[in-house]
Amino acid sequence: MSDAAVDRGRRTWIAITCGAGAVGGAAVAVPFVSTFTPSERAKAAGAPVRVDVGALQPGEKLTVEWRGKPVWIVRRTPEQLASLKKTDPQVADPKSDRTQYPTPAYAKNEHRSIKPEYFVAVGICSHLGCSPSDKFQPGAQPSLPDDWTGGFLCPCHGSTFDIAGRVFKNKPAPDNLEVPPHMYVSDTVLVIGDDKQA
Repeated sequence: MSDAAVDRGRRTWIAITCGAGAVGGAAVAVPFVSTFTPSERAKAAGAPVRVDVGALQPGEKLTVEWRGKPVWIVRRTPEQLASLKKTDPQVADPKSDRTQYPTPAYAKNEHRSIKPEYFVAVGICSHLGCSPSDKFQPGAQPSLPDDWTGGFLCPCHGSTFDIAGRVFKNKPAPDNLEVPPHMYVSDTVLVIGDDKQA
């Protein structure tokens, strides 16, 4: 057998081996690369959430999940709204100017909301990520001041927030509760996670 015939045979086997390796590599790479695209469940977890608040009565709170976080929707009573004037001088950031959790422009007002009666906030304390408890009842209570007007208490380290989610002065929490992007698509239907009209 000549050297030329041996070289042709080797080249043929090298080409076959390389081709098989490339096919095998592609077979392994396709499933691996496909894991980089988010699943339908992951896409849904970050998707906006529609909520009908029509059945929510004054003084009640509804909790929904958005991006794995609890989002509170509180329908405030006239008395709760009136209490915000009293807490203005007692809170650390009354106008929500701090930038750790930027407040959307449409919620940079005393009631921190689009519609005064409805308060929408992420129910996670800005200190260490605990979830504050509802303390809507005004008056003296354990862990609260005697002149308490209603709001939220974080049981972990004692941070208190008024009914607009504004943190009181000299508390461990550095910022107000986060107001997520949201908008109303009708009088009673709220979309959390989107504030851009199409």
